[in-house]
Amino acid sequence: MTYSIKRACEGDEQTLAYIQTQSWSQAFQNILSREELERCTEIQKVTAMYKKLLENHIGNGYILTVDGHPHCIAWWDTTREKEMPGYAELICIHSLQEHWRQGYGSKMMDRVISDITQAGYSKVMLWVFEQNTRARKFYEAKGFFPNGKTKPNLVPTEICYERTLCPTTK
Repeated sequence: MTYSIKRACEGDEQTLAYIQTQSWSQAFQNILSREELERCTEIQKVTAMYKKLLENHIGNGYILTVDGHPHCIAWWDTTREKEMPGYAELICIHSLQEHWRQGYGSKMMDRVISDITQAGYSKVMLWVFEQNTRARKFYEAKGFFPNGKTKPNLVPTEICYERTLCPTTK
């Protein structure tokens, strides 16, 4: 199988939304309530969100294809956390279930981390559901660690992970 990664651009919103909603439906079915999962996977709303992000050049999106078929997406930007200035934030990384545990998420993460480093960031953070042990193991294998922050009053609980990056040499 061959893969490629490209930057997301206007017109990719349906692909981004499809992968995100399908991934959420599989990965979070035992974490979120059925009602919450249905609300978060409304394809029209997610498509509109990505359309707005792409049209307004907000953040940095990527699509990984396997044998020419979209499989994995990622999105990062400057952190939205006021208490963490100077951090980049990995907002999402999602993939379709049929290729889980085949290394494509790692390839996407490596690309995103490289781009974040090249953009001048030395730290990156992300939020993950506490119950999402599969994702937490993935992040920990990629050098992320929980920093003790949680999002209060959210069910299920989200915990903050971060990672220090090696600067690029130019």
